[in-house]
Amino acid sequence: MATYTSTLDDQLLDRLRGAVRGDLVRPGEPDYDEARKVYNAMHDRRPAIVVRAVDTGDVIATVDFAREQHLPLAVRGGSHSVPGYGTCNGGVVLDLGRMRGIRVDPQARTAWVEGGCTWADVNHATHAFGLATTGGVVSTTGVGGLTTGGGMGYLDRQCGLACDNLVSVDLVTADGSFVTCTDEQHSDLMWAVRGGGGNFGVVTSFAYRLHPIADILGGPTFFPLDGDVIRRYRELIAEADERLGALFVVGLGPPLPFLPERWHGRPLCGVVTCWTGPEDEDDRIRERIASLGPVLGRLLERMPYPVINTLFDDLVPAGLYHYWKGAFTQGMPDGAIDTLVEYGASTPSIQSVTVVFPIDGACHRVAPQDTAFSYRDADYSIALSPTLTTREECEAQKPWVRAFHGALAPHSMEGGYVNFMDGDDQDRVQANYRDNHARLTSLKRRYDPKNLFRLNHNIAP
Repeated sequence: MATYTSTLDDQLLDRLRGAVRGDLVRPGEPDYDEARKVYNAMHDRRPAIVVRAVDTGDVIATVDFAREQHLPLAVRGGSHSVPGYGTCNGGVVLDLGRMRGIRVDPQARTAWVEGGCTWADVNHATHAFGLATTGGVVSTTGVGGLTTGGGMGYLDRQCGLACDNLVSVDLVTADGSFVTCTDEQHSDLMWAVRGGGGNFGVVTSFAYRLHPIADILGGPTFFPLDGDVIRRYRELIAEADERLGALFVVGLGPPLPFLPERWHGRPLCGVVTCWTGPEDEDDRIRERIASLGPVLGRLLERMPYPVINTLFDDLVPAGLYHYWKGAFTQGMPDGAIDTLVEYGASTPSIQSVTVVFPIDGACHRVAPQDTAFSYRDADYSIALSPTLTTREECEAQKPWVRAFHGALAPHSMEGGYVNFMDGDDQDRVQANYRDNHARLTSLKRRYDPKNLFRLNHNIAP
């Protein structure tokens, strides 16, 4: 591995130190190795400096510094970026992880959320008022990357994507300007951050619309890996009440107490249910899910909504090795089902779970041109997410996931969800944004003509 050393002289760093209240961490300092870590251990990079921002002033100062010194700038929220865009070699990492303030207005049903928050932070704060909004399915995921990429979760059929629930954002642009964006002011940037990723600036805070959701019926139900189960699931989603969130998963049986031991480590499939409707309909929902196939094991019970977003946390802690791909489908073609079964049978590890997100319902009531996220005619988003415990194992599984993705391609739409893309998918950016790509390029040229914000699925100016 190449060794990267800082070329920043002390005078420059002293100037930056004088401009920020947070910490600056350099190579050789005691906290450096911890400060440079990201969620996906595949990315072992050595930035010249890590700025642990504590407020918007720190963000502005860091953006100005990186621009003036012509340094790569990596912006990190929850650090879950699978391609490792929250870090870099020889440049500046702007770490928002200390900016985690939240203010909930229960009367207006909105939440103001700082850019370093995770979904665990948001769910905890909003649940106190019996409210929720669409967020990620792993609670340690940062709000920033998930929301600006679109934002899928258990509530999207009922409430829309995370980006659909944005009321406003505070944004620091490439020239160091601070702007508040809504549908009435700086509406072009508001449109762009609803799916356009980190291409247009650093979001220092988000304001979300909230929904009256408190306790839910939630948890997994496991079945044998069989195409008929997936076909019945397809029928379920086509007819289901939008209050039923139901992610479909394909993988190896996890070592859970409610799953018989003989199924641990064996290929299977399942539905992770999130029913936000009335409790007196819980038994009907349980029966409907059970009708998909022979039930191998299930834990489907009433729980606070925040709990369902923690169910995968122990399976995928920070420090594992990831390589992902993604696809959208209209309906669930039989060919896609056959591919899920074929490749699911050779899933490489218990942590490697293929997840199918239904994105119909409220997601379809937003027009493709209304946000940068354009795949409003897709019914499902599929995440192919091999996750291994060593770098060598992950490298060895890359051909498997590429073959899996290639086998899905004839049954999928051209582009995919940017948050499921890895670093070698830059050639898919235009397809991922479809007809919105030209408008995004024009806005990029206006707001970031020198492409300071390029460590992302980049929309080049």
